[in-house]
Amino acid sequence: MKPTSRHDLALLALRLMAGSVFVFHGSQKLFGLFGGYGIAGTAGWMESIGIPFPTASVVLAGSAELLGGLAFLTGIYARSLSLPLVATMLVAALTAHSGFDVTQGGMEYPLVMATIALAVGLAGPGRLSVGAGRAELPLLRPAVA
Repeated sequence: MKPTSRHDLALLALRLMAGSVFVFHGSQKLFGLFGGYGIAGTAGWMESIGIPFPTASVVLAGSAELLGGLAFLTGIYARSLSLPLVATMLVAALTAHSGFDVTQGGMEYPLVMATIALAVGLAGPGRLSVGAGRAELPLLRPAVA
């Protein structure tokens, strides 16, 4: 077995931090934990900014964040579940934020989270994960040249 590389440690650090943030925000949306508003409250806010199908949108976004976050924390299906995370963060950036500066409601935060999800999706979870060596979902697995 190869010794742990700096690459694996870097992926572990990214996955643990980003996974924690995704689980935190998904739990706020779906369950009202950590000061969140739950499905009904978040759907009301989404409706107020013109997002169609607000309840379904909350469930999809919250589920992507919660399940994607858990995948990042464990490494199981981290590569496959990075796709819904990237999509969710890009939609958030384009619909719920304007400008760039996060202190002024800008899209800085969701763009950073989308970039981290993309990086983990491209690199995989690394060897320091529960999912190391596990197969990904076949339709979402990147093609190997």
